Amino acid sequence: MTKSQLIEELAKAEGITIKQAEIAVNTTFESMEQALIRGERIEIRGFGSFKVKNYDGYQGRNPKTGEVINVKPKKLPFFKVGKELKERVNAGRSRS
Repeated sequence: MTKSQLIEELAKAEGITIKQAEIAVNTTFESMEQALIRGERIEIRGFGSFKVKNYDGYQGRNPKTGEVINVKPKKLPFFKVGKELKERVNAGRSRS
């Protein structure tokens, strides 16, 4: 599902305009982004949680040249799926 599809689904489900749904979706994502930038954890019960993980710097190698490079420390967003969502997705899989 793309962001545009999410907006369309929200508009249909709530009987609102595409513009109103777009504002709601954008506000939600922007709020989540700002929370992660501040280092906060986001928990959506039954769905999952988002947090920022810190990764230490390390020495790596350029795979093409073999040259040693220093990789700087970084922070990356991380999503952990919730138990309920995991179970619902697993129950919905096709039996082949």
